[in-house]
Amino acid sequence: MTGDARRRRRGLLIPGLAAFVALCALLALGTWQLERKAWKEALIATLAERVAAAPAELPARATWDRLDRDDMEFRRVAFSAELRHDQETLVYTAGSALRSDVSGPGYWAFAPARLADGSVVVVNRGYVPEGRQNPASRAAGQVSGTVQLIGALRWPEARGLFAPADDLARNLWFVRDHRAMAAARNWGAVAPFYVDQEAPPPPGGLPRPGKIVPQLRNDHLQYALTWYALALVLVVVFVIWARNPARE
Repeated sequence: MTGDARRRRRGLLIPGLAAFVALCALLALGTWQLERKAWKEALIATLAERVAAAPAELPARATWDRLDRDDMEFRRVAFSAELRHDQETLVYTAGSALRSDVSGPGYWAFAPARLADGSVVVVNRGYVPEGRQNPASRAAGQVSGTVQLIGALRWPEARGLFAPADDLARNLWFVRDHRAMAAARNWGAVAPFYVDQEAPPPPGGLPRPGKIVPQLRNDHLQYALTWYALALVLVVVFVIWARNPARE
């Protein structure tokens, strides 16, 4: 091997190692996105199955502390309870990705519901449009006595970095965390889950319950193709650069 050839090879060593590391990273990212795609498809199928299933009985009080969120969330339940309308709490919403019938600014109306054994389950009774926050403006929906409810199990929403602070003086919340509501409003011990009510619709139509339909984005295939395309571009560019006489 001539001296010029050895110099050319030494000149390719460090750029070649850098390109190889970058190539491995791009291929790993593409493969990770394919794995995420498979996981997301399984999750979408699971959630679709749960929201389509017939409602089951509410989990027994003795099992609440052992419930697994991943296994139970979005499962439909049916139960009887007495709603405490006087304890209603509003959660601001700009719309819902899970309810196609909800758009624009409004509120979710949360209220504790007492079961026959005295346990308390918090219920998201449904959507209230802007301007109807005052329960007196929708008194027909304040049904008294024991009510047969159907809904889906949900778990508390995590507070995002940019979520405003809850306004306790106005009884206005910005995160669907029923446990925080219960602590602030002295509802006592409540179930670790709350129930998104889908039926029955109250007289007068408000709050407006509805069936949730999980709509999860699944863009992982296009992300994977993007990473693999970048890996291919890297290889082509490196080969062209390495073979270019001007590099010398």
